[in-house]
Amino acid sequence: MDNKSVLIIEDDPNIVELLKIHLHDLGCKVSAESDGLKGLSAAKEGRFHLIILDITLPGLNGLEVCRKLRQTDRQTPIIMLTARSEEIDKVMGLEIGADDYLTKPFSIREFIARVKVVFRRTEDLSQESAHVPAAAAINCGGLEIDLDKRKVTLNNNRIDLSPKEFDLITLLASNAGKSYSRKQLLNLVWGYDFEGYEHTVNSHINRLRAKIEEDISNPRFILTTWGVGYRFNEEL
Repeated sequence: MDNKSVLIIEDDPNIVELLKIHLHDLGCKVSAESDGLKGLSAAKEGRFHLIILDITLPGLNGLEVCRKLRQTDRQTPIIMLTARSEEIDKVMGLEIGADDYLTKPFSIREFIARVKVVFRRTEDLSQESAHVPAAAAINCGGLEIDLDKRKVTLNNNRIDLSPKEFDLITLLASNAGKSYSRKQLLNLVWGYDFEGYEHTVNSHINRLRAKIEEDISNPRFILTTWGVGYRFNEEL
């Protein structure tokens, strides 16, 4: 994990210093901004392995920062921080492209675990979550997944997906017909299986269906295996 570059966009100096200490212990190079606009500028100008982004920021809130970043950068992992308990903030953050979120107050142990997962996933392409066919693309029922460009099109129309949504649909489509539990998907795509976070999988599945299914109540691509989890339709 040495030499990983991390950008913290957070206006609470105590949290910034605490995160810096533990990221330095992991061998990371850390930059920090306390303003949303300055943070957005720093994120666009620099090359980071991870962005830690607070939702409530002066200048420009974290949701808007994330939205603007994802317009040009769909690869850099983003972990959002929020002091709010409302589910809508978390769902909105994931919807616009955040990879994960932590609700304040969070434990440093959990924070470190999430950061390690991000780095491990980007370093170790041989993980099981990276199961993909030798072909450069997956084609099924008008849905095309370009693995090299990380691009998804449906009937030749591009579908904008967050990094985690892309990883999720790639895993399912690469193993069409195989049913995965929510816990398995959490572990394979996110790289951790903390108890109680299966709702993250549900949120991503719902958003994927909203983007690629003509009728989300009767999906063609991502099917529910009752009592188990989800699978990709092998008959397409």
